[in-house]
Amino acid sequence: MNSHVKQLSFAGLIVTLGIIFGDIGTSPLYVFQTLLVEGGKVDPALVLGSISCIFWTLTLQTTFKYIVITLQADNNGEGGIFSLYALVRRYGKWLAIPAIIGAGTLLADGIITPPISVTSAIEGLNLVPAFANVIVPGNNLILIIVIIIIILLFFFQQFGTKVVGAAFGPVMLLWFVMLGVLGTMQVMHYPAIFKALNPYYGARLLMDHPKGFWLLGAVFLCTTGAEALYSDLGHCGRKNIQVSWIFVKTTLVLNYLGQGAWVLAQAPGKNFTGVNPFFEIVPHQFLIPGVALATMATIIASQALISGSFTLISEAVSMNFWPRITIKYPSNIRGQIYIPSINWILCVGCILVSLYFKTSSAMTAAYGFSITIAMLSTTILMYYFMRYVKHWPVWLVTIILCVFLTVEFSFFVANAVKILKRLFFVGFEIGLIFTMYVWFRARKINNRFLNFIDIKEQLPLLSALSADTTVNKYATHLIYLTKANNGRQIEEKIIYSIMSRRPKRADTYWFVHIERTDEPYTMEYSVDQIEPGKVIRIEYRLGFRIQPRVNVLFRNVVEDMVQRKEIDITSQYESLNKYGIAADFRFVIMEKFLSYNNLFSVSEGFILNSYFAIKKLAQSEAKAFGLDTSETRIEKIPLVVKPVSNIHLKRIDPVTHALGSLAEID
Repeated sequence: MNSHVKQLSFAGLIVTLGIIFGDIGTSPLYVFQTLLVEGGKVDPALVLGSISCIFWTLTLQTTFKYIVITLQADNNGEGGIFSLYALVRRYGKWLAIPAIIGAGTLLADGIITPPISVTSAIEGLNLVPAFANVIVPGNNLILIIVIIIIILLFFFQQFGTKVVGAAFGPVMLLWFVMLGVLGTMQVMHYPAIFKALNPYYGARLLMDHPKGFWLLGAVFLCTTGAEALYSDLGHCGRKNIQVSWIFVKTTLVLNYLGQGAWVLAQAPGKNFTGVNPFFEIVPHQFLIPGVALATMATIIASQALISGSFTLISEAVSMNFWPRITIKYPSNIRGQIYIPSINWILCVGCILVSLYFKTSSAMTAAYGFSITIAMLSTTILMYYFMRYVKHWPVWLVTIILCVFLTVEFSFFVANAVKILKRLFFVGFEIGLIFTMYVWFRARKINNRFLNFIDIKEQLPLLSALSADTTVNKYATHLIYLTKANNGRQIEEKIIYSIMSRRPKRADTYWFVHIERTDEPYTMEYSVDQIEPGKVIRIEYRLGFRIQPRVNVLFRNVVEDMVQRKEIDITSQYESLNKYGIAADFRFVIMEKFLSYNNLFSVSEGFILNSYFAIKKLAQSEAKAFGLDTSETRIEKIPLVVKPVSNIHLKRIDPVTHALGSLAEID
C-alpha cells in the first residue's frame, strides 16, 4: 500500500472503509437477530438491554481498547499480534505463548466469518415474495449459492485484489450509509429507543433476565472484527482508522437502534422466530438491491479476513512460528501476498462450515469463542507494551488491564458454552496452535546445540585449502548461510563441512547472514572482507515482512561490489578467463535430520519428532531462501541433542571353532 494512503485524507478514509471495517460492518446482519432468538420472550427489557449491551461493548472493546489504545502499538506502522509480540518479546520469553494462542485462535475462527456473513445476506432474499418459497434458510439452493460465492472468492485470490480492491471503499461507503439511513428511518418513528444507550438497561438485562449473563455470547458478535481491525493497521494507518471509526460506529449504532425500534413497534406477542430485523427495516421495493449490497459487503469482509490470514502466516514464517511455505506476490502493491496452501485450507474449511451448519443462526451459535481467547492474548501482550514500552504509570496500566480482563473474561465464560457446538473447529484450532508451538520450541532446542568458533583462527586453514592444487576445486565461489550474529564467528559445522566432508576447495568463501528486524520492510546489507578476496561475510538486515530471496539479494550485492571494483568475478580458469566468462558460484545448504544417536526426555523427543515430521511437509530450505537448485548443494547432517552414553562393550577373544575352516574341510 502506498504511503500516501496511510496519511489522513479523504481517499485514505474511503480505502480504510473497504479494507478495515468489513467484518465489524456486516455484524448488524445477524447480531440483533441472534439476541432475539436466544433471549426467548421478546419484550422492551430484552430489546433495550440488548442494544445497551451492544453499544457499550462497541464503546469499551472496539473504541477504547482497540481504536484508542491498541492502535498505538504500531510496529513502524504495522499491526497484528505478531507485530505486537515483536515489540515486547524482550520482556519475557514466555510471551511467545499468548502470541501463538492468539494467532492460532484468530485464524481458526476465521473460517466461519465468510460463511456466516454471506449466508446471512443471501437469506435476506426470503423476504422477497417471488423467492419466499425458493429461498428458505438451510435449503440446498442457499447452500449452493453460498458455496459458489466462497469458491469464486478463494479462486480469485491468486490474481490479487488490485482491480477489485479499488471498488471496496465506495461499496462499503454505500453500505454504511445504507445502515445509517435505514436505522434513522425507524428511529424517527420511535425516538424513545435512544434510552437504550443508557448502561442501566444493559445492567438490568444481565441481572434480571433468566439467561442474562449468557446473552453476552451473542452480544460479543458485534465486536468480533476488532482484532482483525488491529491486524490490518499497516494497510491504512492509525489516523485514517480512528477518524473513519467515528462514522462507522455512528451508522452501526443507528442501525441497531433502528432494528430495536422496529421490534418495539410490532404487536405484543409477535413471534420473531426466523425473523431478521435487519431485512425487515429495508423497504420492500429496495430489498433486492439491499441484499445485493449486503452480499458485496460480506464478500469484502471475507476478503479482508483472508488477506489478514495471509499476512499473519507470512509473519509467523518470518518469526519462526510456522514452517516455510510458498508465498507469492500477485501484484506490485506492497504487502499484498498470496499463500496457496493457506488459501485452499481456508476455502475447504469455509465450505465444510457451510455444509455443517447450513443456516446463519446455527453458525452464530458457534461463532466468537476463539476470538475471545485472541483478545485476551492481545490484552496480556498490551500490558507489557503499556508498562515497558510506553512506560505508563502502574496505577493507570492496572486500571486499564482490570477493565479489559473483566469484560473479556465475562465474554469468554459466556462463550464457553459454545464449545460443544463448535467441536467441528477444535481439531483445526489445536492443529494450528500445535504446529506453531512445536516449530517455535524445536527451533529453540535446535539453536541450543549450535557451536560457534572464531573465524579468524580458521583463516590460515581456509587459505591453505584454497591454495592447495592437489585438491580438486569444488567451486570458484562457495557460499554458506550462517546463523552467527557475531561477524567474527562461524558455526563449527560449516568449517567441518568445508574441511572434512570431501574438502571443498574454492577461491573465495562467502558467509551470508540474515538478521530479521522488528521493522516490517527493512532492506539493508553490509559487507565485511575478513580476508580480502578470500573470506567475505555479507550481513543482510531484512524486515519481518520481506521474503528472503537470497539468490537475488546475493546477486545484487556481488554486482554492486564488482561496480565498486572490490572484487573480480571473472573465471580463473585459463580457457575461460581470456574470454571474460564469469566464475561459478555454488551455495551449500545444510539440512538437519534427527539422529538415532539420541537419548532425550519424553517431551523433547515428542517436540523434535513432531518438528521433523512437519518439516517433511514444509518447503525445502533451498526453495525457502530463493536458491536455484542448479547452484545449490544440500548436505544432510545429523542433529544429536543428547547422545546415547553409558554403553559398556566388553571385548572377548575370538571364538576358536573345533571343526576348523571350510577350506580345511574341503
